[in-house]
Amino acid sequence: MIDEIARLTEDAERGAAAASGLDDLQAVETSLLGKKGAVSGIKRQLGGLDEDDRKRIGRALHEAQQQVQSILTARRDELSSAARRESLASERMDLTEVRPGHDAGHLHLVTQVIEELEDVFVGLGFTVAEGPEVEDDWHNFTALNFGEHHPARDMQDTFFVALGGPREVVMRTHTSPVQIRVMTDQPPPIYSIMPGRVFRNEATDSTHLAVFHQLECLVVDEGITFGHLAGTIEAFIHAFMGEEYSIRLRPSYFPFTEPSAELDVQRPDGSWLELGGCGMVHPNVLSNCGIDPERWSGFAFGFGLDRLALARYGVADLREVMSTDIRFLSQF
Repeated sequence: MIDEIARLTEDAERGAAAASGLDDLQAVETSLLGKKGAVSGIKRQLGGLDEDDRKRIGRALHEAQQQVQSILTARRDELSSAARRESLASERMDLTEVRPGHDAGHLHLVTQVIEELEDVFVGLGFTVAEGPEVEDDWHNFTALNFGEHHPARDMQDTFFVALGGPREVVMRTHTSPVQIRVMTDQPPPIYSIMPGRVFRNEATDSTHLAVFHQLECLVVDEGITFGHLAGTIEAFIHAFMGEEYSIRLRPSYFPFTEPSAELDVQRPDGSWLELGGCGMVHPNVLSNCGIDPERWSGFAFGFGLDRLALARYGVADLREVMSTDIRFLSQF
């Protein structure tokens, strides 16, 4: 009987190695551990042994049974993993559209511009910050010096979200709320940019979109002046668009900057493109973020990434950014 017990482990190893699937392994297990299997056959013989032999043989059988179970369990895990991999491979869907003679795809024009601008500003010593696209009133308006009944709130057509109280939660109308989050999360000095998607409830035409992209720049430090603002804007325009492009700043009004200006970029053909707004960070905004305006000053500017991208490549209609026409997208 000891020889029979020893063969149990050998039969388990041989049968497990030969099993090519879970069904084969189940057959091996049944032949060894089933009700009519080899282990049960040996157990039935124990009744005819004396007490000492029964204990000795029973102990050896128990150890062998555990070894057999361990061998079968290990092989079952291997076969189950292989079956799972095979199933996943057979169910895999290739969603890549490949056209003969063309790459499978590439980044969208606006995404390319965002990544390139991030590289430009990181090279100038700036960090990149992000924030939520659904904002509360405090970050989107109030902290930026928009009073509760301030007429400047009407400068931006807003998508309101049915959360909280009336007009309390909005789809962000600019990336300026990220500036508030940065200024409240870290002390000056601050040199950071905020790219992202924004939303305005307005009609779509060749120069306007309801969903578009902005990039804002924020600097807060000691001794910052309007000259630093103009110099930074000129540096990034030359780095991104080329030395043949120039800028001009026209006096304007924004509740979150004082003084404020509109930023225009002149194309090589002499035409001008209104790009965005800029100015010195309003002292009230600094105070709202817990920054002492008597010690610290700063500037901020923001512009539409979609307009900048199209200006760079000479595309006249802003709606092309949202185009799904592969003939347009494949040019960039």
